Amino acid sequence: MNDKKIYWHLPGFCVFFYMNQIIINLMKEFPDKFNDGYAVGSVYGTFPGAIWNGGRAVFGITSRGDMEKIIKTYNDFGVPVRFTWTNSLIEEKHLNDTYCNMIMEIADNGQNQVLVNKDVLEDYLRVKYPDFWFISSTTKRITSLEDLKKEYEKDYELVVLDYDLNHDDAVINALREYASRTEILVDEICFPNCPKRKAHYADESKAQLNFDKHSTFDCTNIKTMPSFAECMKRPAFISRDEIGSYIGKGFTNFKLVGRGLPQKMVEDSYIYYLVKEEHAEFIRNKLDNTLSKLTGTRKL
Repeated sequence: MNDKKIYWHLPGFCVFFYMNQIIINLMKEFPDKFNDGYAVGSVYGTFPGAIWNGGRAVFGITSRGDMEKIIKTYNDFGVPVRFTWTNSLIEEKHLNDTYCNMIMEIADNGQNQVLVNKDVLEDYLRVKYPDFWFISSTTKRITSLEDLKKEYEKDYELVVLDYDLNHDDAVINALREYASRTEILVDEICFPNCPKRKAHYADESKAQLNFDKHSTFDCTNIKTMPSFAECMKRPAFISRDEIGSYIGKGFTNFKLVGRGLPQKMVEDSYIYYLVKEEHAEFIRNKLDNTLSKLTGTRKL
C-alpha cells in the first residue's frame, strides 16, 4: 500500500463543477475503489470572462453569489481553488480590473491558489493578496534544466513542469531534490516540442482580453475532436503504470488537462488515473448516474 499522499490537480472548477464534486465525494465514500493515498490537491481554472485568465480563453460571466457558492463548496471539501492567472499579454493597465479583483477578494481566505507566468501580475498579486499559494505555470515554457532550477529558487509552492520534459530522465533525476515542489502534467493533448505553443498561448490571451473567440490560429488540435484515447498516444503521456516510478522518486503532485475539452474526455482521465482498474465500471456508473440526476443529461 502506498503510504504517501499523492495529490491530483483537476481541471475546470467552474465548467466541471458537478463532476468534480461527485468525484471528490466518491473518493470519500469509496476510498477502497480508488488508488491508495490519492487525493484531490486542487481544482484549477477560471470564472468565465476573467481577463487575467490564460492558457485557454473562457468567455461569459459569473455572478458574485455563484462565485461564492463554488469556492465555498470546494473549500468545504478541503480542496483549494486554483486560478489560472496566466494571460501572457497582461499589462499594468489591466491590474485594477474590477471583476478579477472581486474574484480574488472572494477567494482570499488562506485556502486558495494562483498560477502565474507574468511578472507584472504576479508582483501585484503578491502585494495585494499575499495569502494565496503562488505556483509557476507550465505556460512559461521553461525547458532548460538550468532555467528550471532557477525557478525553484523563487518563492513558489509548486512549479508545473513543461510536459516536453516528462520523459527526460536526466531532468527528472536532477529534479528529485525538488520533487515535493514539482507538479507533472501527465496527459497533455498538444503535440510534443510544438514550435507554435507559446504563440498559441498568446493567441488565447489576446482572445481573452478582447472577448473575441473567433480565432484563426492554425493548430491541428483545433481541427480535430480530442479524446483520451488520442491523448494516450502522445509521447509526453505518462501512463498509470508509469506513475509509480515518479512517486518512487519523490514526486507527489500530478495534473490532469481538461480546460476547453469535452467532459467525456475529462471523465475518462479521472477514471483511468484515480480509480483502481477493477472498480472502473462501478465508479463510472456512479459518476454518470449522479451527473444525470444533477444535470438531466447522461454525458456533456
